[in-house]
Amino acid sequence: MKKLILAIAMVCTLTASAKKTTPTRPQPVFNRAPLVEAPYAQLPIGDIKPQGWLDEQMRIMLNGMTGNLDELYELVCGDNNAWLGGEGDAWERGPYWIDGALPMAYIMGDDALKAKALKWVEAILNSQKESGYFGPDTDRPYIYGMQRDNAADWWPRMVALKILQQYYMATGDERVVEFMTKYFHYQLQELPKTPLGNWTFWATERAGDNLLIVHWLYNITGDEKLLKLGEIIHQQSADWTSRFTTDTHLYRQNSIHCVNLGQGFKEPIIWWQQGKEDRHLNAPKEALRRIPHTFGFPTGLWAGDELTHFGDPTRGSELCTATEMMYSLEEVYRITGDNTYADLLERVTYNALPTQITDKGDARQYYQQINQVEVTRKPRNFSTPHQDTDILFGVLSGYPCCTCNLHQGWPKFVQNLWLKSNAGGVAAMVYAPSTLSTTINDVAVVIDEQTCYPFEEQIAFSFSFPDKKQKSAEFPLDLRIPEWSNGYTLTVNDAEVKAEDVRKGTIRLNRNWADGDKVVITFNAAVRISRWYDYSAVVERGPLVYALRMEEKWKRHECEGDDIRALGPYYYEVTSTTPWNVALRDGDLHGENVAKNFVVEKGECSNTPWTLNGAPIKIKAKARILNNWTMHRNSAGQINYLTQIEPRGEVGPEVDITLIPYGCTTLRMTEFPVR
Repeated sequence: MKKLILAIAMVCTLTASAKKTTPTRPQPVFNRAPLVEAPYAQLPIGDIKPQGWLDEQMRIMLNGMTGNLDELYELVCGDNNAWLGGEGDAWERGPYWIDGALPMAYIMGDDALKAKALKWVEAILNSQKESGYFGPDTDRPYIYGMQRDNAADWWPRMVALKILQQYYMATGDERVVEFMTKYFHYQLQELPKTPLGNWTFWATERAGDNLLIVHWLYNITGDEKLLKLGEIIHQQSADWTSRFTTDTHLYRQNSIHCVNLGQGFKEPIIWWQQGKEDRHLNAPKEALRRIPHTFGFPTGLWAGDELTHFGDPTRGSELCTATEMMYSLEEVYRITGDNTYADLLERVTYNALPTQITDKGDARQYYQQINQVEVTRKPRNFSTPHQDTDILFGVLSGYPCCTCNLHQGWPKFVQNLWLKSNAGGVAAMVYAPSTLSTTINDVAVVIDEQTCYPFEEQIAFSFSFPDKKQKSAEFPLDLRIPEWSNGYTLTVNDAEVKAEDVRKGTIRLNRNWADGDKVVITFNAAVRISRWYDYSAVVERGPLVYALRMEEKWKRHECEGDDIRALGPYYYEVTSTTPWNVALRDGDLHGENVAKNFVVEKGECSNTPWTLNGAPIKIKAKARILNNWTMHRNSAGQINYLTQIEPRGEVGPEVDITLIPYGCTTLRMTEFPVR
């Protein structure tokens, strides 16, 4: 209670300080000329509230690592951090945490977490020098577990800029505009002499994050110097357009750092707003065409245990890759309105993200495997330099960057469920249970989105008007039709209606909405089979990938001695006695046999669906045991995934299997051999 009272007091103090600048309600920020007109803009943080299972997921994170990382990881995220004026960590990890904690705090209205985030915001704002430069600038001798060198690097400042942008979109504090203007004028002078790659290559690889905020500020102020700065940043950025189109980066192993690929994905389109060359606009689409054939995983990500690898399902995929790719897709969709990116965002979010964080939100996994049959402290057939802990669920196992960077995943997803459209209305970008409370044409509007999506295909939108004097408003509502949906039905107040086609996969309802109006859209989802590594078979339905349900035995290990320093206070191992060495039957995977032999069973949707026992949907099927398929280096061993005639005795008996959403599993078989 004492901590809560102190937290509330700090919020009041910091809020009072901010009010000296008379903050106003932030407004959606659309592109201004000469930037390309964007169809959508982000709404103020706090306008969108999660409901149902999504609200519970946010609370799990709030009560877990997101809300308490300063205690769980005090060495880096505590008061001695150099960003707070201390002598500790001076690089990316502290800002990473606040980049997710701040939107979490304002979305959920949590005063204690607001106080923690605002302490960092005020420290960043107060660190600015007369020149415009800000943040730590002093390198200090190495101390185990801290990054105290390259303090002046451009890269961690990009994360700090994201924090300030979000703070502005939550509060309207004009100090942010003044602060960024000074800093960007400093960059304009300094970058020709001290380029982005001066200290580390990370700033060059991730320059799109810098450019994104430059454009955002230009849209607010109209300062033409920012466009010149944008040119310089793009020139000093890694050439992601060429990497995606004409170079061989996506066809070579070890060619790109796995997280850089997720962050760099958005740079060509961010620059396209200013440069207006189609090759930049089209480059990410070309990357999405290539990646599934080389590095790609069915979760929408790729094999990347540090560096990219061909997509063997026992290779690792880093958690930071998921959260950074989500952020890139959110921004790219906002700029283009291209539903390819929204579809992929749902695929990454609803498959890769939940499985890499514990059900209690108290630990995370550095690497996940598509075919993951045990989580143990043993060597794997990929890079595990941290005492073989890289696949464990822990606070610090693997590299601690993911400990701090995971927090932006769910909050930014919530923040981008709804967008303001340049047609004067709102758009449902991706689907999840939520409530939008906003103002349209000076009228307060509330839209409740009621659904158990992605576990069901029906979404209902209910309209209400809080002002007793204003019970209607005319505006357009944009809805996305997922690529996987084979048609849809749409009703308004129980009457079937037709909508205007705005662009491929986007429809628009433009009407005078009245209090109590209800829109229901129902998509057509069917089981489908996709092919991946070595032509393995993957079962999909809607935005969800399905995996073999395996019983799980979790064992918590309390760390002692040097392990505490390296791994944190605890970690989890997970094992199973469920047979995993199964193959799907070739005849089941073709034509009408798919619907016949993969039987969908739906149950009740609880508030904790991303769990082994909480999965509200399952698929029943037949499989064959492969007697000679065994473990190799503590993962599923090598096998020919293609259909073939097996040696006598290879194929064992048929068995019944249950498939559940990938995101509900920890142990699983996802890419199946076919026999």
